Amino acid sequence: MSADSASINLTHHFLIAMPGLEDELFGRSVVYMCEHSERGAMGLIINKAADMSLRQLFDKVDLPLRREDLTGRPVLHGGPVHTERGFVLHDPVRMEDPAQDGGSIYASTLTVPGGLEMTTSRDVLEALSSGAGPRRVLITLGYASWGEGQLESELGENSWLTVPASAEIVFDTPLEQRYDKALDLLGLKPWMLSPEAGHA
Repeated sequence: MSADSASINLTHHFLIAMPGLEDELFGRSVVYMCEHSERGAMGLIINKAADMSLRQLFDKVDLPLRREDLTGRPVLHGGPVHTERGFVLHDPVRMEDPAQDGGSIYASTLTVPGGLEMTTSRDVLEALSSGAGPRRVLITLGYASWGEGQLESELGENSWLTVPASAEIVFDTPLEQRYDKALDLLGLKPWMLSPEAGHA
């Protein structure tokens, strides 16, 4: 791997699918990047609904959902890997106890540097179930991952645009507007990106 490709770190960025990406899952997708290193990358698609509401998901794991703000929300299709597992993307939640070194209060949380947190342990669902938990959440089944150098080569093929992520788009923008709003961060509109772009 060349030195310049090793230097891109897309953690806490959006990957925005170029219009030419015809893949059924990744076409018109916006991926929030949770991790990116020379070993590979991992992210969650934030704009594709799965066929399940959060209430149905909580029923499935035998928990009530006492957060009225979440009951009608869809579970999202986060990617093709581990589609039976839940991934909760949320605002950072910190320990108040200084002895805990400000770590996450949940058992299994990945803190995205400069960004959000992604928790895979059941305790975050239990907190939401009780009416507490992180203020803003997005829950997916599955995630997207790239092996070593794979994402860099897709970027080289003009499959993706990248831009620093916006928590407002992740949590507050209606699902069907997230693709266009992510492009807006780059000052772009979908019609500006013909599938032939970049192949002179």
